[in-house]
Amino acid sequence: MRYAGNWMTAVDDRILEYLSEHESGSPTKMKREGPIRYSRQQVHRRGKKLADEGLVNDLGNGVCMITEDGEAYLEGRLDTENWNYIGEGKPTSSAEADNNSDNEQWT
Repeated sequence: MRYAGNWMTAVDDRILEYLSEHESGSPTKMKREGPIRYSRQQVHRRGKKLADEGLVNDLGNGVCMITEDGEAYLEGRLDTENWNYIGEGKPTSSAEADNNSDNEQWT
């Protein structure tokens, strides 16, 4: 069971699932190769939001990869509403600390 925050949408899960399986990808590649039924522009917008929240890292040139927090969310170990790890005793995720780090390139 995944614990999606109110800010998340269905496309966010598809992006994270694609990145978990393929290590990295761009909105164009995800749209072309993945099971993503959303426009490239929407995938790009949501990728920016996922980077802002710390679930993906922007590698530049529109390419991103999933973070440990993104994997934890997919596995149902991270609640992205209040950023608590489930059953691990961690009070907050690293997303809060990394929220303003290397994720500014999704423009």
